[in-house]
Amino acid sequence: MKIEEDKQILDQTAPKEESLDDSTKRVTEFKSNRLFFILGGFFLANAFIAEFIGVKIFSLEGSLGIAPLGLDPMGGDGPLNFTAGVLLWPVVFIMTDVINEYFGVSGVRFLSVLAASLIAYAFVMIFAAIGLAPADWWVEGYTNKGIPDMQAAFRGVFGQGMWIIVGSLVAFLVGQIVDAIVFRGVKKQTGNNRIWIRATVSTMVSQLIDSYLVLYIAFVLGADWSMEMLFSIGTANYIYKVLVAILFIPILYFIHNLIDRYLGEDVSNELKELALNKN
Repeated sequence: MKIEEDKQILDQTAPKEESLDDSTKRVTEFKSNRLFFILGGFFLANAFIAEFIGVKIFSLEGSLGIAPLGLDPMGGDGPLNFTAGVLLWPVVFIMTDVINEYFGVSGVRFLSVLAASLIAYAFVMIFAAIGLAPADWWVEGYTNKGIPDMQAAFRGVFGQGMWIIVGSLVAFLVGQIVDAIVFRGVKKQTGNNRIWIRATVSTMVSQLIDSYLVLYIAFVLGADWSMEMLFSIGTANYIYKVLVAILFIPILYFIHNLIDRYLGEDVSNELKELALNKN
């Protein structure tokens, strides 16, 4: 296969280790592997960041320093509210699409399960850190900066409730897998052309689930939110994500072109074929 015969090693002049046979290539010497490592790194980083900033609900108009525009999708007069996790969405949209395109459902599933496992591990360590007895001087050491109790602040920032953790992990896993399955289904109908159709359709379907599921589990079941608040914030998040997906289509084409040139036509086409038919 072309992937296995990938001769496009980034550093052709790099000295080989004496313990390695001259005919044996290291895993990181294949461009297809390097692409997966880079995409996977961004994927995992986004998952971690979103987990910790997503609990914050912010006002769009307040952040922009303007009066409420009355654009609440549920018809309210208040400000338009989002979860802070939307800051990551442009990067998430592009990374998810590219992983789908070149590594298929199995690639998305592998990274999604890995991310969820690492997040769960992180929370175990965080809760262990919260349970440690704080030093007396540390608790009051930031009073002059407006933080009278550092232990309470630490717990408030990192110690998310169990419902929030469960909700975010479930929504993340379900949303990513649904996105990959829909993406592949659309691609089978369109082939390698019409990237914008499969990227947009998969986003519209998966984020319809993700935008409401995480809020329902985390804040309706776990924090007594009203259904009106759920639909208001969930709908605002969903509309934003769909609009970003549409606006970022040109950037998506640009990145696809860069990756195709980086991999070479043969390797790129074979990766796409494997992603579509053997995952």
